[in-house]
Amino acid sequence: MPSQPANNPAGNTLPGVKNVVLIASGKGGVGKSTSAVNLALALAVDGAKVGLLDADIYGPSQGVMLGVPEGQRPGVEDQKYFVPIKALGIKSMSMAYLVDENSPMVWRGPMATGALRQILTQTRWGELDYLLVDMPPGTGDIQLTMSQTIAVSGAVIVTTPQDIALLDARKGIEMFNKVSIPVLGILENMSVHICCDCGKKTHIFGAEGGMNIARQYQTRLLGALPLDIDIRERADSGKPSVAADPESEISLLYRAAARELVSALQQLEQHETHGQNTQNSPGFSIHED
Repeated sequence: MPSQPANNPAGNTLPGVKNVVLIASGKGGVGKSTSAVNLALALAVDGAKVGLLDADIYGPSQGVMLGVPEGQRPGVEDQKYFVPIKALGIKSMSMAYLVDENSPMVWRGPMATGALRQILTQTRWGELDYLLVDMPPGTGDIQLTMSQTIAVSGAVIVTTPQDIALLDARKGIEMFNKVSIPVLGILENMSVHICCDCGKKTHIFGAEGGMNIARQYQTRLLGALPLDIDIRERADSGKPSVAADPESEISLLYRAAARELVSALQQLEQHETHGQNTQNSPGFSIHED
């Protein structure tokens, strides 16, 4: 596991947290939050100690996906630190735990980034192998604040094969390159639709878009998830796919993607150990199966 994250602003690491991984997307609607929670659960199924930070200040959703009852609040220690809420075997923290579920965050940028800094640095995560951060879509204030506030091990870009989504995904990759955060891999959602009646496969949003962008930026395709109603229904019900049935076909895809993520982190550590420049994730392999 990487001990010195690549951007490493002033060596500012979270106590006890070995790896901070950003789950990001260039645009909304590509399944980023669903991917973040299922990747976190998949890492936990494999025995890791995992935390999930919902950094989407304006549209937090992880509380719902983890089945946290509305109105449940995090504990407080020393009148200063939040104690994350445990759900489905992982620790979680979200702005949704601090405000009413129906209250919109009508905040300007500085207020939102200030709130992020507070829940990021004033949460006592304890010992974690991985802290996954569900980022808001785009390349704005929250992304820059995260890169400047805490040492980050790497980022995962979530996209669909659709051309417009891939265009925004490229912008996300370029942004992380500029702030020296390695892109660990691409996770492609809605890669194919399989008809429940006839079994016909249809690439509704295009084919191999995730693979092509992974090749372009010399990174990994961590996995490709189908357009499947069960993924959405289970996340909405508070028991995402990996928690509902860890051995299902969908769950096994998430678990394979999580293992690819761990492999990417380990390979990154090897490059850093040998003093090689890891920007743009050079040398990362693309797994096509």
